Amino acid sequence: MGLETALVLCRFAHNVSAMFLWGTFAYLALLVPKSLAVEIGQRLRPASGIAVFLIVATTFLALPLQAGTIGQGWTDVVDLGTIRDVLLETSVGRGWALQVAAALLLLPALALTPRRAHAALAVASGLVLASLAFSGHATMQEGWIGLAHRSNDMLHVLSGGAWIGALVPVIVVLDRLRQAEWRMAAQTALMRFSSAGHVAVALVIASGVVNTTLVLGHLPADWTSPYQLLLALKIILVAALAGLALINRYVFVPRMRTREARSLHAIRLGTLTEIALGIVVLGLVAWFGMLEPV
Repeated sequence: MGLETALVLCRFAHNVSAMFLWGTFAYLALLVPKSLAVEIGQRLRPASGIAVFLIVATTFLALPLQAGTIGQGWTDVVDLGTIRDVLLETSVGRGWALQVAAALLLLPALALTPRRAHAALAVASGLVLASLAFSGHATMQEGWIGLAHRSNDMLHVLSGGAWIGALVPVIVVLDRLRQAEWRMAAQTALMRFSSAGHVAVALVIASGVVNTTLVLGHLPADWTSPYQLLLALKIILVAALAGLALINRYVFVPRMRTREARSLHAIRLGTLTEIALGIVVLGLVAWFGMLEPV
């Protein structure tokens, strides 16, 4: 495996895990009725533990892999001098230090009681996502424009994670609609997700437009550029995601009054498709984040 491929896979696993934790536990902590939130949190606990492990592991792997890509390849991945230089003398290293601090907060958060763990995991994973803004293309700019770019990056990843990450517990909530004891709580959770989802989608699109403007200064129309081609594919997939979300909300949800079973099946299938497309988007981001933005 090539070094750059290893780093792309590392970034991909890190981003997927962080977005899952942030979206899931922000949703459970803020929008899902407490009793249902605890039940769903317990069901997703094994997946949450795996996600925390992946975030911590990929965080510690990222710096040596970055050192290798900056240096002479795999030999510099284990060269302490090169790793030290990258850590102390580059923006990548400074960003990495913040990412380590955020990732380590996940460990005590995971050990808390369920009711407290939801908020703690949401905060810690939100910090993990926000810290990514200190190691991306935004670090190429300084001063007020650099600060604005990093702030916009944070908004982009947090709103995207709130949208895509929350879809995992939404699948569980949809299943609870069929159970009499959870039906009212599940309906409340879905209505709140729908309202918050509109805001999240709008923020993703708006911050994405700002990011593209700050990085490229124009639409990614030159598809001979690998960066612009992958960015264009991401934009197309995000548009498809938004379209699926709108179809679920404004086509299938109203039909639940008369054709509940079929509508629920369609909403569930649409939500699973959104999750799959979201994972592909994160793969593209991990890939073109390694490329020169030209």
